[in-house]
Amino acid sequence: MTTTDIHALVGAYALDAVDDVERADFERHVRDCDSCRTELDELRETAARLADSTWSVPPPRLRENVMAAVARTRQLPPTPAVRVRPVRPGRRRWLVAAAAAVVLAGGASATVYQIQDQRVRDAGSIAARAQRESDRTRDILAAPDLVVRTAPVAGGGKVTVAQSPALKAGVIMLGANAAPSDGRVYQLWTIRGQRPTSAGALRVGQTSTVQIVDGLPGADLVGVTAEPAGGSVTPTMPLVSQVPLV
Repeated sequence: MTTTDIHALVGAYALDAVDDVERADFERHVRDCDSCRTELDELRETAARLADSTWSVPPPRLRENVMAAVARTRQLPPTPAVRVRPVRPGRRRWLVAAAAAVVLAGGASATVYQIQDQRVRDAGSIAARAQRESDRTRDILAAPDLVVRTAPVAGGGKVTVAQSPALKAGVIMLGANAAPSDGRVYQLWTIRGQRPTSAGALRVGQTSTVQIVDGLPGADLVGVTAEPAGGSVTPTMPLVSQVPLV
């Protein structure tokens, strides 16, 4: 089966219109194909939403009535001007599935549009937030009164703290050589006197971050700890890195 053929099975697979060989081939393919996996999820979601409110048990004699109508309906001959190519069984089944998918798409166009529109809005919000953070980081690092301090991380790496008293903000930049063991994560802290405040916990396996901290000037210390996934309310000692600010 060619790459084009395997991509084309997504509609048939969503409607369970594939044979065992095609099902096995497509399931192997979809594990590594993001576009097919996304399309499959959307087709399934659309079908499920439609089925919730429109499915009903067909009349007991529906199949018999349809088959009887087929038997007594005369088939029109093909138009001479049109060249008709034979359709192999597998292709015919896919065409039936594709037609069913078109019906689903037509009946659920508003639903699909809403899903796609929400994704676009979400992506736009993420991009806009990232751009704002990038611009603000640049402004802080370009401040004429910038003060920069660094300290090593236990196990390798470095923490850099850059702060601008005039802007009343700073940037903490962590770059560790390896993530903490046992599924733990790095967490950043600002410490004033004896009071620690979380400046954010990283994800499991994450070794670097750039974090803007409002009000950083005036803190006594920036610390980094290894915490359980999700972070902690108070630091788990000892600190794996500490940057004195005073």
